[in-house]
Amino acid sequence: MKVARKTVFTPALLVAALAFSFFLTALLAPVSDAQKSKELGPPPPVPRYKPKPTPTPAPTPEPEYEVVRITSNLVMVPVSVTDASGNAVLRLTQKDFHIEENGRPQEITQIGDPEHVPLDIALLIDVSASVVARFDFEQQAAAAFLKQVLKPEDRATVLAIDQTPRMIQQFAPASVAAQSVMNVTAAKGYTAFYDSVLMAAKYLDESSPTGRRRIVVVISDGDDTARIVDASALTTATPPPSPGSQPTPDGRSRLIGMEAQLQVNQQGLLETQNEVQRSEITFYSINPSGESLKLNARASRAELGLERLANATGGAAFVPRDESGLPVIFNRIASEIRSQYLLQYYSNNEAAGRAFRRIAVTTPARPELRVRSREGYYPKAK
Repeated sequence: MKVARKTVFTPALLVAALAFSFFLTALLAPVSDAQKSKELGPPPPVPRYKPKPTPTPAPTPEPEYEVVRITSNLVMVPVSVTDASGNAVLRLTQKDFHIEENGRPQEITQIGDPEHVPLDIALLIDVSASVVARFDFEQQAAAAFLKQVLKPEDRATVLAIDQTPRMIQQFAPASVAAQSVMNVTAAKGYTAFYDSVLMAAKYLDESSPTGRRRIVVVISDGDDTARIVDASALTTATPPPSPGSQPTPDGRSRLIGMEAQLQVNQQGLLETQNEVQRSEITFYSINPSGESLKLNARASRAELGLERLANATGGAAFVPRDESGLPVIFNRIASEIRSQYLLQYYSNNEAAGRAFRRIAVTTPARPELRVRSREGYYPKAK
């Protein structure tokens, strides 16, 4: 019986021993790992390196250039070419023209297209007593002209030739400028012709930038009476009146004599001519007096003054037979403005100063054509 007991309990003891051994192993293993971790300590921090600053490269010295200043004088000359009947001649080329400045040939570099060069037009309408009878018709013709000739990029200013110059409308598109013309009222005073043209020239010179064509169109007989009255007023305190003097309509003073009147007008014409040339203006005039101006010496002299201004600037002076001819003349001016040749050259004149330089334009291969251009120009300050 004793032997049987041993056989039964021995395996049980073995199993219990093995279980106890496994329990001790499991219990002691974490402690051992923890002890090992404690012994090793935390891992050392990752070393941080400061990047060395990249040295700034020394600036590369800029190459030294020699500064060369070139001053050039580009001259643009509007030129009108017509045949014997006064019709515009088109399709001429650069080789057809010859330009001289102060007698020296110039090389034409380009012919500009007038359709691509915008216009600045000053329209001057006489409102004085000398034209009051035809005033309404002149207004209508002038307003129609502006609508016809001006494109969206063009501008017009309107001035009244009165006892003193009057600015009616500053630069504006066609519709606005045309309406301003229709709003002008006639007057019965003297005619400040020269001062009105001078005002227009100054306005164009100051307000029209380079690269635009400057045109003045005047509807007037050109007879300046305001300056004569002013000169007469200055002499009334010196008795007796000069020979040939006449009382003014108001009877308060006596007009200076005919010789003195001629001197006043000649001085005004010369001053006006210089200014329109200096401002690079092309001058056109329409004298509504018609053929009757030939019956009066003073009216004839006034018309000669209008022609002088036109010739000096490459424009034209027109005298319609009667008021019905105004629209035809306006159409002709509009056609001419749109068909001008714009010759351009760089002047080879090295002379210093701003003295007037004369220009001569010809068509050597076609001498029968009539060529109109400005007589010259004043060089701009360099």
